Amino acid sequence: MKKLILAAVLVCGMTTAYAQKYMTRTGKVTFFSSTPLENIEAFNNETSAVLDASTGDFVFQVPIKSFRFEKALMQEHFNENYMESSKYPKAEYKGKITDLGSVNFDKNGTYNVSTKGKLAIHGVTRDVTLPGTITVKDKTVTINSEFKVRPKDHDIKIPGIVENKIANDIEVTVNSILEKK
Repeated sequence: MKKLILAAVLVCGMTTAYAQKYMTRTGKVTFFSSTPLENIEAFNNETSAVLDASTGDFVFQVPIKSFRFEKALMQEHFNENYMESSKYPKAEYKGKITDLGSVNFDKNGTYNVSTKGKLAIHGVTRDVTLPGTITVKDKTVTINSEFKVRPKDHDIKIPGIVENKIANDIEVTVNSILEKK
């Protein structure tokens, strides 16, 4: 009888812990580079993300080759010359919501949050603190964030011939809908 009760408690505990997770494999990340000579924009709808609402821990993984550009040549240069996506196939942001207490995952609403974690791009990992919003609606959580990334901070080499066409600070936007699992 004790074993049956222990098993039931473990199953209920695991179900509760599992129910605290939100996930997606179709998250959206875009970036925008603006210079007087050229604007460059790319989007990616294949971002994977997991958020543990009970701890605030999260991870976002972005497959580099999944960024899409208006011009095929831009996409080719991005993957082969700058990001070296065969060598560095993904970018990752892994961290924690630092003000988790300000979010009520049981109540629909929009909550401003701050996150702290490690941003890994092009084989270089940096500690970052990024702002964002979490919108809770029924069994989904939408995560939005806007921030800037400096290619030189991640050892991304921009050839001199095109350096005036690529911004020093790239604007990154995250807009991902995660579902409760």
